[in-house]
Amino acid sequence: MKRTKRLGKALLAFAACASLLMQPIMFSSVAQAQEASQLHLKGLSHKPSKAANEALFDPNDAVLLLLDHQTGLFQTVNDISVSELRANTVALAKIAEQAGIPIIYTASEPNGPNGPIMEELPAAMPSAQYVARKGEVSSWDNADFVKAVKATGRKTLVMAGVWTSVCVAFPALQAHAEGYKVFTVMDASGDVSKMASDAALARMTAAGIIPVTTNTMLSETHRTWNRPDAAKWGSLYSELVPEYRAVTESYTRAQEAAK
Repeated sequence: MKRTKRLGKALLAFAACASLLMQPIMFSSVAQAQEASQLHLKGLSHKPSKAANEALFDPNDAVLLLLDHQTGLFQTVNDISVSELRANTVALAKIAEQAGIPIIYTASEPNGPNGPIMEELPAAMPSAQYVARKGEVSSWDNADFVKAVKATGRKTLVMAGVWTSVCVAFPALQAHAEGYKVFTVMDASGDVSKMASDAALARMTAAGIIPVTTNTMLSETHRTWNRPDAAKWGSLYSELVPEYRAVTESYTRAQEAAK
């Protein structure tokens, strides 16, 4: 009995020491996370309250998940033009690259009839991680995919894919149920019909998932023009919205003429 008590006390002492040793690491991680969360707020003339900041998207806590943007599936998309879908998806990838947001993309079976990943996508996101699934319809049912997401340590998921009602909705609902904050980028996703897309949108929003567009993600990630990389963000706006490119071109020419 005495030996057992001594062993118990020794274990408690060890645990206490381990806790003290871990505290600097834990505090350092928290401090780093807090510092990173403020990076995209530099350049604002008014520092938002915590509540106001949390009301908007935080790119420093986000992961971009691109799900099944496969050329075979594109042939079934009817709720958005395929050219617009492709352009928005590439723009979304470039936004994430510009902001340093981790990107994970996947396909259920790229060698099957659903076809390969759209060819222009990997070039737009050189830092992205590809996870091959083993036939699972929902990426959240694939162990390697979930492991890759968890390895980022981030809790905000930005999802887009084809089909919206399946390849986006299923993992969005599952991840949200497990405590993740989930955004779905509707115009970088496509579905077999507008009805299918509308039904998926209603289902996801009812569960607490947040629908956005690519332009919203760009503006909410960018946040301010008062930043040293403003020109790079401007080029993304011009690429995503051709009309905005016309605005910047006319403004630039007017400034040159004024000189």
